[in-house]
Amino acid sequence: MRTGIASLASGTLFGAGLALGGMTDPARVRGFLDIFGDWDPTLAFVMGGAVIVMAIAWRIVPRMAEPIIAEQFHLPTKSDLTPRLIGGAVLFGVGWGIAGLCPGPGIAALVIEPAAAAIFVIAMLAGMAAVRIAEGASS
Repeated sequence: MRTGIASLASGTLFGAGLALGGMTDPARVRGFLDIFGDWDPTLAFVMGGAVIVMAIAWRIVPRMAEPIIAEQFHLPTKSDLTPRLIGGAVLFGVGWGIAGLCPGPGIAALVIEPAAAAIFVIAMLAGMAAVRIAEGASS
């Protein structure tokens, strides 16, 4: 129950931050990517704020004996760059640039502009399912 409440609170705070920062507006995201046109630096400030929060968190976590809510920490253990990771990053970036949304803002946009965001979310879920099916077929 405590984990569910913390997850709901974290997700709500994340979604509110995205909406407040304008990241649920694809035009604003595309404006950030348009460095030779009408450039909008808003996304840089949102990302900068996220980097600062994570930098603080990465300094605090090693000093903690255990997490406050979970049973254990779930920290990344891999540091190698694989073709799968690079390919996924490229696909993510291309999709983000075309749609002007990534998964978090896309889901948050469902509340603000459901019809437009639903197209993105359905395509995102279809892509995720396709990867799972492809990975299942290759193993």
